[in-house]
Amino acid sequence: MATKVLVIGACGQIGTELTMRLREIYGGEQVIASDIREGSEEIMASGPFETLDAMNKSQIEDICLHYEINEVYLMAAMLSATGEKFPKKAWSLNMDSLMNVLDIAKDGKIDKIFWPSSIAVFGPTTPKENTPQHTIMEPTTVYGISKQTGERWCEYYHQKYGVDVRSIRFPGLISWKTLPGGGTTDYAVDIFHKAVADGTYTCFLKEDTALPMMYMEDAVRATVEIMRAPAEEIKERSSYNLAGMSFTPKEIAAEIRKHVKDFSMVYQPDFRQEIADSWPSSMEDTPARNDWNWKHEYDLSNMVAEMLSQLKLLIPTTEAILIFALIK
Repeated sequence: MATKVLVIGACGQIGTELTMRLREIYGGEQVIASDIREGSEEIMASGPFETLDAMNKSQIEDICLHYEINEVYLMAAMLSATGEKFPKKAWSLNMDSLMNVLDIAKDGKIDKIFWPSSIAVFGPTTPKENTPQHTIMEPTTVYGISKQTGERWCEYYHQKYGVDVRSIRFPGLISWKTLPGGGTTDYAVDIFHKAVADGTYTCFLKEDTALPMMYMEDAVRATVEIMRAPAEEIKERSSYNLAGMSFTPKEIAAEIRKHVKDFSMVYQPDFRQEIADSWPSSMEDTPARNDWNWKHEYDLSNMVAEMLSQLKLLIPTTEAILIFALIK
């Protein structure tokens, strides 16, 4: 039977790039993109799109039946920083959407689910350095609480009903293709846009705040690999730790200066600093590497070089804007 995929939240930070990768693998018509609103021209032109509310179970069921879907990637979520502003909305969206998809799988209408968890499941009592797969988890954000609860539900549905659900605890994700989505690690995306356009950036975290990060290319590849792995290789049915790189704002700024010599950084920590302080500084991901052969390809150096080279093609610098204005 041919793989037919539904991506819920296909227009978000991860969903956009994941959808395009899945269409490369399975074909445009085999991957149904869906979101609460229409996405980029690339998403809309490369395959089917359905307007979908992830909290509407019957709507999800109808689309799954209509397109004969057998795999669902549930990427819709309200992230950490936005979730602290709207805690009840964040809880409802993050939990109800997951339960909808788990129940549809339990009823035998789909075969496999991918649901992303996050480093936000950890809290201030978690060991910060090389945080292990199994450890203390006392999250302090609504996003983290919803992800921790979601992990327990995934494990429960697998053990009780045999639902094939797979998950990764994503660190902060960095991409040049999509803008930040309201998370605490967003500075590590925004900094590149400001470096190219303005040569300066005001950071909302302290200079020595180390956080786990990952280049989007690695994150998308990990998602595809865990979903294509044989079921018997997936030993963790809550969610897998995943490590790529770990750095501070000061360290990424120094790396950017190797390419943008006059780049400057100002630090003005806000409410997101408290969130970041509750998260791990680095992750230990031996189970993912052993179980389904996960291996990251990007470190800080080659990620920064790639981000800047791509964004310089897309973003006009302040100098270029001034020259264009004078010519005009």
